[in-house]
Amino acid sequence: MKEALNIPAGMPGWLWSHRNRGTVHPLHHHTELEFNLMIRGSGTYLVGDRRFAVRRNDLLWLFPGQEHILIDQSADFSMWVAVFRPQLVAQASGGSVETAPLREEDPDGHFCRRLSDPQAARLGSLFDELIAASDDAPRYRSGLAYALLAAWSAFASGEAVPPGASVHPAVERAAHLLRQDDALGLQSLARRTGLSPSRLSRLFKQQIGLALVDYRNRLRIERYLAARAETDDSMLEAALSAGFGSYPQFHRVFKRVMGCGPAAYGRSRR
Repeated sequence: MKEALNIPAGMPGWLWSHRNRGTVHPLHHHTELEFNLMIRGSGTYLVGDRRFAVRRNDLLWLFPGQEHILIDQSADFSMWVAVFRPQLVAQASGGSVETAPLREEDPDGHFCRRLSDPQAARLGSLFDELIAASDDAPRYRSGLAYALLAAWSAFASGEAVPPGASVHPAVERAAHLLRQDDALGLQSLARRTGLSPSRLSRLFKQQIGLALVDYRNRLRIERYLAARAETDDSMLEAALSAGFGSYPQFHRVFKRVMGCGPAAYGRSRR
């Protein structure tokens, strides 16, 4: 799915910090170049047919021709997200060989590297300054261009984070289908992906890193968190609307996945 990003009018890009609020995103790509710098916690991305397990200080580039999705994130996951319109990328990169991948739709290779603590801290300070200048349009535009090149320079000297094995198309489709409807059972998923139930179940756990039932529960917790953040639903109402059959079931799953009960988690996020 091609997504139209909500970048303020007249801006050549945008920068913000993300933390896990339970929002569910579909598999997507967009015209803009993107990078994600992980601040804390851990997450799992699908980029094309590759899976990347990321953690603190990992810098991941996502190119316009790459379908991608953050399929899993820990309760404490947070990161910097920056997106850049093509015109800014072309102007900032200046046509040099070193920055050539930035101008491509889907360059060869893998673009996830782990930065050193000083590198990540310098970028974090730069991004803090840039956000503070968001009301000063000329300064913000110049800062975005500098942030793009600073991140690319840090990436160039980072430690490679190898991707996992290629994700089978049926596994990728199963993950996508579950994000659309997490009530789909194993038999239905197997029919729609063309694999036997046992093979799909085995491949999914091997390649995504979660059993199908655990992946389904993560999606439901994400929906619960989104409902609590965006509506006035009680914990019970949000749990039931997210797909849990009962509050005890929800509480048990939530504590296993998040490491604490929902009430304690809510207090920690205030």
